[in-house]
Amino acid sequence: MEAILKSNKLLNVCYEIRGPIPERARQMEEEGHRIIKLNIGNLQPFGFDAPEEVVQDVIRNLPNASGYVDSKGLFQSRKAIMHYSQEKNIAGVTVDDIYIGNGASELIVMAMQGLLNNGDEVLVPMPDYPLWTAAVSLAGGRPRHYLCDEANGWLPALDDIRAKISDKTKALVIINPNNPTGALYPDEVLRELVQIAREHGLIIYADEIYDKVLYDGAKHTSIASLADDILFVTFNGLSKNYRACGYRAGWMIVSGNKKIARDYIEGLNILSTMRLCANVPGQYAIQTALGGYQSIDDLVCPGGRLAKQRDLAHELINAMPGVSCVKPKAALYMFPKLDLNVYPIADDQQFILEFLQQEKVLLVQGTGFNWHQPDHFRVVFLPNTDDLTDALGRLDRFLASYRKRHGTA
Repeated sequence: MEAILKSNKLLNVCYEIRGPIPERARQMEEEGHRIIKLNIGNLQPFGFDAPEEVVQDVIRNLPNASGYVDSKGLFQSRKAIMHYSQEKNIAGVTVDDIYIGNGASELIVMAMQGLLNNGDEVLVPMPDYPLWTAAVSLAGGRPRHYLCDEANGWLPALDDIRAKISDKTKALVIINPNNPTGALYPDEVLRELVQIAREHGLIIYADEIYDKVLYDGAKHTSIASLADDILFVTFNGLSKNYRACGYRAGWMIVSGNKKIARDYIEGLNILSTMRLCANVPGQYAIQTALGGYQSIDDLVCPGGRLAKQRDLAHELINAMPGVSCVKPKAALYMFPKLDLNVYPIADDQQFILEFLQQEKVLLVQGTGFNWHQPDHFRVVFLPNTDDLTDALGRLDRFLASYRKRHGTA
């Protein structure tokens, strides 16, 4: 029999956060090794539990959750999201403009499937959250990666965006707060991005899943609140702000100039009905989460657990020879840079694999986020301070041995 091959649509699709190196880590765990995982923003294993009132609401509503609901989601959940969009000053959002999905991830894929024809281009940040690149490719589109400038706090390089727009460009993806860099975009940059989209007739897709994970008193502005003459599609959910990754409760809000997008919205409705509905138990968490006590504020405030772990990780990483890191203003990650004169790395995947096998710590290489050089990696600072200090101490030790092996110590 002939070999059964995967679809050609998957040739340019990858998700290194759950790729071959995490698979090797899983094998090592089965062999009895304890792996410190700094590779994925999965909060519950690190002791960040969903708010108790949210858990209880899901439990109470389980008897009502065994049937299908509206393909866009429960009415009361979408109404709570509508009120949240009003709090974020996104104008003109109705309940019918909101789609609930199995996490924002499902909706990102759906949004690209509904838009793109083969060869259409989408501007995606570099580095990116790799699902965006994968979703564009899977839909037959071509991701064009625009630079986020490390020297400018990882803000989008506006000239690079303009230079990469062609007659095939359909949309601009904005990840703010940013994964993997932790950048938070100021209003003046967001307005510039709106203007670029306006001039070239682009949709703005805004990934705002970390919009409450903000440090040092920072404030987040939804880019969709800054205009109503272009089309915005905004993504959010419970996974990060409410530590409910496994609930798979995310949403997508269509706003702005919906008149020009009637056909596209019809396509979204078709795709929404094809999957019948999203996970119903998780939807019962949304109203209580958005309307209840925002316990995330206690974690990110000065002295809060996430803020302390961010500060510790940043301090320890920047103390390592040949390593530098922009301090994140938001989210759960930092994206340190390795000086290639000190660390002559040709293959950063192999570099991260060697670190895993030698020190039993799991990271993700920078090229896994579609970064163009083998000189970055992403750190998740979710472990408690003892484990974080241990893991980064192991990284420091590994880097010292690497310098010695390559004569750059």
